[in-house]
Amino acid sequence: MFEKLDELISKYEEMNRQLQDPVIISDGARFQKIMKEQGAITPLVNAYTEYKKCNEDLSDALEMLSSESDEEMRAMLKETVSDEKKRIAELEEEIKILLLPQDPNDSKNVILEIKGAAGGDEAALFAAELYRMYVHYAESLGWKVQLVSVDETGIGGFKECTAIISGNGAYSRFKYESGVHRVQRVPETESGGRIHTSTASVAVMPEADEDVEIEIDPNDIRIDVMRASGNGGQCVNTTDSAVRLTHFPTGIVIYSQTEKSQIQNKAKAFALLKSKLYDIQQREKHDAEAEMRRSQIGTGDRSEKIRTYNFPQGRVTDHRIDLTLYKLDKVMNGDLTEIIDGCIAADRAAKLSKMEQE
Repeated sequence: MFEKLDELISKYEEMNRQLQDPVIISDGARFQKIMKEQGAITPLVNAYTEYKKCNEDLSDALEMLSSESDEEMRAMLKETVSDEKKRIAELEEEIKILLLPQDPNDSKNVILEIKGAAGGDEAALFAAELYRMYVHYAESLGWKVQLVSVDETGIGGFKECTAIISGNGAYSRFKYESGVHRVQRVPETESGGRIHTSTASVAVMPEADEDVEIEIDPNDIRIDVMRASGNGGQCVNTTDSAVRLTHFPTGIVIYSQTEKSQIQNKAKAFALLKSKLYDIQQREKHDAEAEMRRSQIGTGDRSEKIRTYNFPQGRVTDHRIDLTLYKLDKVMNGDLTEIIDGCIAADRAAKLSKMEQE
């Protein structure tokens, strides 16, 4: 491990030299790539540098303690030894975590799809509430949410919707939301006051950016244009601006309607198709790595029931990490930090355990 860390410091120093090279500075794309790579390893380099310094300080303190006779100085040195040992132990755990394989998609934007599942109108209403919950959560982190398409019901529900969440690290947190979300409550349309159980499915995909190479054969696609439906701004419902892409090999259908022009909707539809194909590619890779998949805490199985929202008891339960919170109102208003932090901690613990067994 230490050989690997020493190599990492050498790599970091080489990157520093490259970033001062006029030839590289003049090449914007290469400069940005090196900056990004360096940024990714900086926390580990800093932790290991401090770790080495603490070990040197501990060694010096122990050496001085062995020859020191003054009791007051010995007491100070013993305190230093204790502090350094404590910090070294903390840094060892921090380094272990930083050495865990990083998900290359963590920094990417997110494609979010929500669909009402079992429960008819009530499921569609719940899907719309989940969308609003995610909007509030994303905005609390300073991230931007852009609705791409939505199929609304007459009572304010969403049969399904697609949105793009833009922000550095969006996927690293939203990926834990993929799966089936279950709601238990008395529907507004229920006159008998009986509690119903409905579900909505959430799919979270990393947006395929410029770094991702996905080839799309034009012969594999049909493009249809039509008038957008539902709520929209000026021109959205009065021109044939909506675009539907059908990808024959996979059966994927993309509908983009929220932009004013057909060109913009077409560009967005192709970007979404690229992301969906990238998601399929990633899933095939993960399925081939079964052990790695099993170490993850619900980061992709869309058939997995991950969470229950119980309105009569004001309770939300995440079944993957056995976490129950009695603050449903806050959660539905976007307070997801405690739940997602719990999922990240559990995922990290599982991966650490697996790493230590190898």
